[in-house]
Amino acid sequence: MAATCRYYGISRNIFYRWKRRYEEHGLEGLKDRSSAPMRSPNVTHPEVVGKIIHLRQHYHFGPLKIAMYSRRYHDVAISQSGVWRILKRLGMNRLPASQRYERHQQRWKCYEKQRPGHHVQIDVKFIEPITTGTAKRKRYYQYTAMDDCT
Repeated sequence: MAATCRYYGISRNIFYRWKRRYEEHGLEGLKDRSSAPMRSPNVTHPEVVGKIIHLRQHYHFGPLKIAMYSRRYHDVAISQSGVWRILKRLGMNRLPASQRYERHQQRWKCYEKQRPGHHVQIDVKFIEPITTGTAKRKRYYQYTAMDDCT
C-alpha cells in the first residue's frame, strides 16, 4: 500500500479516506465533492444587501457612506469593508466614469461672457487699519470689481 501511494503521489491519509468512502458509498463516494460550506451562519441578510444595492445605484454612495447611512437610518451595523466586499461580489465596486466624484479643479468653471459689463463680480473687504498711539480710527474698505469678459 505504501508503494502504491508513493507511485500515485498521494499520502496514506488520502488513500484511507478514499477507501472508507468507497466502502461506504461505492463509486459515488469517489466523485468530486463541492468544497462550499453547507451553511453560512454569518452571511449578510438579503434585505441588507438590497439596501446596499439601492444606495449604490440611486445615490452613488461609497462603502463608507453606505455603512454610515445604514447604521444611522436603518439601524444596521455593517462595516465599510463588509459593504465593499458585497459591492465587489456583485460587480458594483466601481462607479461608471460619469458618476465618479470630480475634484474641485475639474468641477470649477470660469464663466467668460461675450460682452463687457454683462457679468460683473463685486467684492467689498474691510481693511483693519494699523493705528499708532491715540489716533482716531478710520474705517477703510477695499472695493474690487471684476468683469468676466476681460
